[in-house]
Amino acid sequence: MLIYNKYLPVPKQFTEEFWTVERIEHIRYLALTGKPYKIFNDDVNSLRILDRVKFRLNRTPSINPEPNSKIDFEFSGIYMSAPLYLGDMSYGALSGNPNIAIAIAADLTETLAGTGEGGLHPEVAKHKRIFVQWASARFGVDIRTLMAGMGIVIKIGQGAKPGIGGHLPGSKVTEPISMTRRIPVGIDAISPAPHHDIYSIEDLGQRIEALKEATGKPVFVKVAATNYIPYIVSGIARMGADGVIIDGHGAGTGATPVVIRDNVGIPIELAVASADKILRREGLRDKFTIIAAGRVSSATDAAKLIALGADIVSVGTGALIAMGCVMVHKCHVGSCPTGLTAKIDGTRIVDIEFGVKMLTNFIRGFSLELANILDNLNLKDVRELRGRRDLLYGHGLTKDTLEILGIEGTEDNPNPKMGELWNRRIIAYMHELMNKGDPVITSMGSTAPPDVEKPARIVDWLRSDGAQVTRPSIDPYREDIDTSFYLKGGEIYLSLPVIFDITEAPKDYKEAFSWSALALSSAVFDYKTIDKYSEVFISNDGKGIAKWSKDLSDENSYLLIPADEEVVDEIIGLGVQGFIVDEDLGNSDLEVIISDLDTKLKEAGIRNHYDILAKSSRLRHSADAFKLILLGADAVIMPYYILEKAIGEGNKGNLKEKAFSLIAGMKKEIALLAGAAGVYSVQSTLTGNRELLRSINLNYDIRRRLRVKPAGSL
Repeated sequence: MLIYNKYLPVPKQFTEEFWTVERIEHIRYLALTGKPYKIFNDDVNSLRILDRVKFRLNRTPSINPEPNSKIDFEFSGIYMSAPLYLGDMSYGALSGNPNIAIAIAADLTETLAGTGEGGLHPEVAKHKRIFVQWASARFGVDIRTLMAGMGIVIKIGQGAKPGIGGHLPGSKVTEPISMTRRIPVGIDAISPAPHHDIYSIEDLGQRIEALKEATGKPVFVKVAATNYIPYIVSGIARMGADGVIIDGHGAGTGATPVVIRDNVGIPIELAVASADKILRREGLRDKFTIIAAGRVSSATDAAKLIALGADIVSVGTGALIAMGCVMVHKCHVGSCPTGLTAKIDGTRIVDIEFGVKMLTNFIRGFSLELANILDNLNLKDVRELRGRRDLLYGHGLTKDTLEILGIEGTEDNPNPKMGELWNRRIIAYMHELMNKGDPVITSMGSTAPPDVEKPARIVDWLRSDGAQVTRPSIDPYREDIDTSFYLKGGEIYLSLPVIFDITEAPKDYKEAFSWSALALSSAVFDYKTIDKYSEVFISNDGKGIAKWSKDLSDENSYLLIPADEEVVDEIIGLGVQGFIVDEDLGNSDLEVIISDLDTKLKEAGIRNHYDILAKSSRLRHSADAFKLILLGADAVIMPYYILEKAIGEGNKGNLKEKAFSLIAGMKKEIALLAGAAGVYSVQSTLTGNRELLRSINLNYDIRRRLRVKPAGSL
């Protein structure tokens, strides 16, 4: 048995990571010493909105080992020494001893800890400063569980997987987890996406009242930060909850599909600012507590979120780093090198005494840094900081973002394309999707653009919605979601809105995609040869040349046009079946031209007379396709060499099998994204439905052109 009672070296980080070595070392210093280390952290290269928000200071900041400001306070009858909640991490996601260490540390420091949805570890149940979670699967929940601790959390959603339920892989469901969660050993524990007794805000109100009546304890509701977060939070407040935990995009988790983690949800800073604003506007802010979660890496982050309207901040990943996490994103497979998220099989455990010591020191150091921030802002009490947007200033943010945050600042319209199209993370992700044919599962927080990685396409600045409270999500694991599309007036059936361009593909790739397209009711695009396996899309002249004219008569043809602004107005009303908008032939971004064409056809009242197909060699994965459909495309034509990128330098193996798995995996990912957004039928609901998109600090002019709302807008 390996017992972990010291820090391991942080491995070299080969890809961009939010939890950088610098952030990890800061947390470790606090955990080792219990003393303040650094305040007003400045990351000038970060794209994260919160990092671009600074405090206005009228003096050079200083650190006092014994600060004067008070950070203790009380809410819902609960005293806290600091506004710090140790995030909701379940027994099973963590390996038992870390759960115990967190509960002990909360008791010792008079903070609070969430138990997560995995039932209640018997040793954790001995401690009182815990909030017990009541989630959609009700794993291990009974009245004894609900009576433990100081409060109850109804979990509707979380930041790493908005719109879908929790996920504990079967390999981690060992005997102790089976007993606690009351589920079979070795079987995936996948919570339902919605609570099957909560399909409306009124249903939620009944559950809140029932839990209060049964236990006499305060009830909070945990939700992911998504499109309608201002209305969701105001609804929760009206239904009598004591508070809300808002979990932002990028929050950590034990297991989640990559496609959901990286493409759904909005940043916590925008969610908190907009939620606080609407609660104040509707007279609901008093005696209602906002806990802000997701990428809280320092006391500086915490202070900014409180100034934007939060009462308390939740630290989950930071707490794990304090206990030794080295951020290798292996929580879901149970092979954590530090034992924190290891499979519970008796081979690797975290020393409880070590975990408690590091975590209590971290909390004390974090608290001292927060008190020092207050000192430097000339504030005497942490409650004086709440909602003080006047103390903040934004640097290089769009006017949309500044308005939503409610702060002043310097405006900027960032370059929408500044990153690497095929980076190491995307290649590894597509490699796994190709090999498994199922959505890729990973762990910890997102490193995707635009918060961590630099965006390479406009779609990288856009996030999809996760349905919760105001409308239910649809469970893609238990319910059939229709991802099919009909083209040519119903003549062509596609099981998913993705077509692969095999025009320039080698013969073996052509055969692999053609066979797979036939087997999966998909299609290929080849304007040089007609293949026996599938439908073929050609331009009007039959040669695939970018040519457009008003003198067209073949109503069954698809006109291939360049992605150019001047072309769009000239083709409205042409007598063709539809348009293939090719980014490689034009000078404009595909997202903009697709949106323009969809909009102008709608304005002319003839959108349903045409198919719009978006084509580019710069498309990478199902999320690109999904977002282009939301912007107005009926289907997306992607390059065959996605498969080449996924295979890499290794042996091609059975190309037909790999192409089949790639297409099948993308179909399931589109179903996941649709289900998370609360959509049963992709074509009838998603095409041109920009309301399901939000932009994250996207260039103002481009956002207006796309007709997409900014994240956090009311």
